[in-house]
Amino acid sequence: MEMKRIILADDHSFVRLGIIQILKDEYPYAEIKQVGDAGSLIREVSLHPWDLVITDLDMPGRSGLEALEQIKMLKPELPVLILSIYPEELYAVRVIKAGASGYLNKNSAPDELIVAIQRISLGKKYITPEIAEKFLDIDSTKKPHELLSNREFEIFKLLASGKTVSQVAEMLSIALTTVSTHRSRIMDKLNLSTNSDLTRYAIANQIITDINM
Repeated sequence: MEMKRIILADDHSFVRLGIIQILKDEYPYAEIKQVGDAGSLIREVSLHPWDLVITDLDMPGRSGLEALEQIKMLKPELPVLILSIYPEELYAVRVIKAGASGYLNKNSAPDELIVAIQRISLGKKYITPEIAEKFLDIDSTKKPHELLSNREFEIFKLLASGKTVSQVAEMLSIALTTVSTHRSRIMDKLNLSTNSDLTRYAIANQIITDINM
């Protein structure tokens, strides 16, 4: 597949400009559209044809995971490459299972982005050998947080970072009762009792590093 039309979503303009420069060096004739939030990304995908979506995982409003799920519902064949500051072991398997074509840590070398796109353009998935092993190791014991649904995982991360139930509800545009229900399920699955327990668990498992994030 030739990458003629690429849409890039990231809420930091300087990050977008850096990625666009890398893309332009490799694909000088490609049309590259940039947006700053998941809502705009979903709207553009629904209205126009694209060859590739590149999106950050953390953006204002809807998360990249939620955007990914909606994009795959709108256009199942459209390849999506997820970029994130989070380590691969935390999100890569989750996003690939949700339909992404690849997962790339933002700390990767610039040329790795092009390697990922070239692989995706061949209709293949881009994952590192370490993550491929996780898919193959069907006997590996999952950690409790790996059993959370994508929505539960997003809510867990927000609560663990110090957000209140009402703040989470506002950030994700969902009802307070919905957040409370998810919180109860999260507590049950992780065998925890309080938000402080969530924070300690998240730090111990390197899901967050600072409760003020």
